[in-house]
Amino acid sequence: MDPKKPSESLTILTDLVLPSETNPLHNLFGGELLARMDRAASITAQRHSRRIAVTASVNHVAFNKAIPLGSVVTVEAKVSRSFKTSMEIYIDVWIEDRQSGNRTKANEAIYTFVAVDETGHPVAIAPIVPETELEKERFEAALRRKQLSLVLAGKMKPHEATELRALFVE
Repeated sequence: MDPKKPSESLTILTDLVLPSETNPLHNLFGGELLARMDRAASITAQRHSRRIAVTASVNHVAFNKAIPLGSVVTVEAKVSRSFKTSMEIYIDVWIEDRQSGNRTKANEAIYTFVAVDETGHPVAIAPIVPETELEKERFEAALRRKQLSLVLAGKMKPHEATELRALFVE
């Protein structure tokens, strides 16, 4: 299977925050943002794998900045690393100032998706070849996150996770 670039899976969703999507403080509900990120990540995973892709886990979400009513919100998702059948999707959330047009990073998340066939069984996917410095950083960090996840789930012993050895040995 030929390797792919993260840019080939890039998905950008832009939308407006409406009153029905806000909490009593007139900020976007966290669950609404999670749904938007999941949709963007799903499209990204399908673009990379060219298969049905299902959410396996939400590994990290940071709600760093409230997103006010009326904001223009852009969710950008890209595959940061692929494994045998799974892929890590890194998501950046931006809000746009209505007057200046300046964008500010509001939130970020990391999701894991698995490519499956029509019967729901996992299928092999193409590897990723990062190009930019940020893509390379996220690619390397994805392996450490995967290994840590396996250790925490009891599927890998700490000494088997060579990349994590420094975390377990002082």
